[in-house]
Amino acid sequence: GASPGAVDTAGLVPITSPMVGTVYLAPNPEAPPFVTAGANLGPDTTVCLIEAMKVFSEIKAETAGTIERVLVSSGQAVQYGQQLFLVRPS
Repeated sequence: GASPGAVDTAGLVPITSPMVGTVYLAPNPEAPPFVTAGANLGPDTTVCLIEAMKVFSEIKAETAGTIERVLVSSGQAVQYGQQLFLVRPS
């Protein structure tokens, strides 16, 4: 059985990191995050930035739906293929 409060991940689509780098959930420290849990997004929605070798890449959702869970924190190092967000497809 699932533990209380656990998110049912069945049917959720992960947004994964296309590279190794450092993830940033907002465009700058003073700005609100690009997306938060519950946010609706489309394929072209920017969900985060990943910085590698001083180059910042905008990461697009590439899917439509609702952010169910944010799996990383800003400033965290991420690996190629690491899950960043879980999206409930619309």
